[in-house]
Amino acid sequence: MTREVWPGKPYPRGATFDGSGVNFAVFSQVATRVEVCLFDPRDPSKEIERFDLPVSTEYTWHGYVPALEPGTLYGFRVHGPYEPHKGHRCNPYKLLVDPYAKALHGEVDWSQPVFGYTLGHEKQDLMRDERDSAPGMPKCVVVSDFFDWGNDRAPDVPWRKTVIYEAHVKGLTMRHPKVPEHLRGTYAGLAHPAVIEHLTKLGVTSVELLPVHEYVDDSFLSDKGLSNYWGYNTLAFFAPEQKYASRKAPGTVVNEFKAMVKALHAAGIEVLLDVVYNHTCEGNHMGPTLSLKGIDNASYYWLMPDARYYLDFTGCGNSVNAANQNASRLIIDSLRYWVQEMHVDGFRFDLATVLGRQGKGEFSPNAAFFQIISQDPVLSRVKLIAEPWDVGLGGYQVGNFPSPWREWNGKYRDAMRRYWKGDENLAGEVGHRLTGSSDMFQSARRRPQASINFITAHDGFTLHDLVTYSHKHNEANGEFNRDGADDNQAWNCGAEGETQDANIVSLRERQKRNLLSSLFLSLGVPMIVAGDEMGRTQGGNNNAYCQDNELSWVDWNLDERRQALLDFTSRLIHFRDTQPVLQRRRFFQGEHIWDSEHKDLTWFRPDGTEMSSEDWQKPFVRSLAFLLGGDAIPSPDERGQRIIGDALLVLLNAHHEAVSFTVPPPTEGKRWVIQLYTASDELGPDAPVPPGRFELIGRSMAVFRQVSTDD
Repeated sequence: MTREVWPGKPYPRGATFDGSGVNFAVFSQVATRVEVCLFDPRDPSKEIERFDLPVSTEYTWHGYVPALEPGTLYGFRVHGPYEPHKGHRCNPYKLLVDPYAKALHGEVDWSQPVFGYTLGHEKQDLMRDERDSAPGMPKCVVVSDFFDWGNDRAPDVPWRKTVIYEAHVKGLTMRHPKVPEHLRGTYAGLAHPAVIEHLTKLGVTSVELLPVHEYVDDSFLSDKGLSNYWGYNTLAFFAPEQKYASRKAPGTVVNEFKAMVKALHAAGIEVLLDVVYNHTCEGNHMGPTLSLKGIDNASYYWLMPDARYYLDFTGCGNSVNAANQNASRLIIDSLRYWVQEMHVDGFRFDLATVLGRQGKGEFSPNAAFFQIISQDPVLSRVKLIAEPWDVGLGGYQVGNFPSPWREWNGKYRDAMRRYWKGDENLAGEVGHRLTGSSDMFQSARRRPQASINFITAHDGFTLHDLVTYSHKHNEANGEFNRDGADDNQAWNCGAEGETQDANIVSLRERQKRNLLSSLFLSLGVPMIVAGDEMGRTQGGNNNAYCQDNELSWVDWNLDERRQALLDFTSRLIHFRDTQPVLQRRRFFQGEHIWDSEHKDLTWFRPDGTEMSSEDWQKPFVRSLAFLLGGDAIPSPDERGQRIIGDALLVLLNAHHEAVSFTVPPPTEGKRWVIQLYTASDELGPDAPVPPGRFELIGRSMAVFRQVSTDD
């Protein structure tokens, strides 16, 4: 049949169903012709129709097809120059994924000719391959945006109240006994009442999902029987990953994702996405031609002066050039889509430094991409979190991102790990990290909540493994234990791996409580990793990116020890939620505020005297105490009223021996009670503090709360 194709419109880009037909639009500055290919939904490898997009308006090719419906499978073929030395890699023999596709169906088949060049040829990527890649390519799906959101509302959790829970859609639910088997590992499984009940009881406010954009499993992993489990290998920035759908019909994944968001919102939980806009799955000049590379390679990627090669700030072969207006538009349009159509509440940007590179590739906090977001009426109001580093020159930019961005604070992670394993010369560093990292954020007039504090993340040891292994054990990854970080600031507490030694086990459990307590008593935004609250282990693997199995999945079968850790973590989170002094929106001044009983922050030596500048410089200082004035909070509440909370006294002893602390006297009419003591559950909460001195055993901490003597 001859398909009727009208001129259509150059916007919106992608395939848009309007109730009567579909408008196609795709940008390419170098294309001389763009074809749309339609495929048989019963046999997606079979092409059933092909037509040209008839009009190009300012480099956007477009056309409208009446009577075309949702569920249609399609892809693009882009005609144009194949001149790698000039940065152009158009090849109409390669079916391409629409960068704006809202759903995909099928996976990349590496046995098919998905590379744009002739494999094995002596000139490699300079010779165009003319075999059809369509049988080995996923197909784009036309979807309808209709979904009954009902009375869905964004939880809109303020940053000072935010507790982030980093989770993998599949890993969180695959072993949950209360989630039906057919829903495990899916969006619907994550939305199951049993999972939501766990999250609400724990007290987290925001679930941060590891990448859910459609991604590709690398061929070298497939050859070893492994997969790209984490998903940091994006193919389509608009399409939710189909592997996590409980139903496999084309396009149904979109509504399942929306239903998950709606269910989490109903429980008051935000949904944040870990997004990978810094690179794509197309790799370097030897990588496959799957989408952007074949559409307009020179516009979308950073290229070297010899444009055959890519500038790689990511370590993944290529870098998306957000300094280019059309690459930037693709990212911004994707972000808006996920907020407006999918109702997500924010994003954590993988290797975000890449997005701030401009000119010759140097980073700038004033980069165009950041300015666009800060001026956008939609995106400037959602949660924006940067992983503030990449692998390029000048890539470590912690503390240098502009407002309203928040940043993963790698310095916080390293300082707290080193402190609790007993390293020296850390007093000043720990002081800064516990109190919001003012040394990094205050000079730019940013707030304590600019710091996303964490002890562990998906990348690295779990909390349990951090205190169980001193060295990585990544043999299962098939790279002879060469992958993953060597410097983990981990300590096994006396034995490498699991042990039955009661003393070592006891110390490890105490160290977990110390690290978690430090996290939730610090100024800033705390983040934990799914399963850390239950002692999840990866057997010492600190780079489980390719382990889609029980090594990575959360184990919900809790013994007494793991249940105790879960209970402790929940108490910590709920305690933080009740304490205004832990949610301050301004940095400490070390002064009395208003007519406060205490200074907002006072540091003490174990003998009860205030710390001097000389004390902070002593290399052997491992025991510290600080008092937070609950009535010395300068910022008013939402109604403009003064905030008054409890005064808290925190004692920390990272020394291996017990240290006796002199307890500062409470104010008149008040007394100290124990809120928590990481060495014992028997003391607290609300047990009275013995007068005068309190002995803190080696590697432990305690928190005292000031209450009225009438309480």
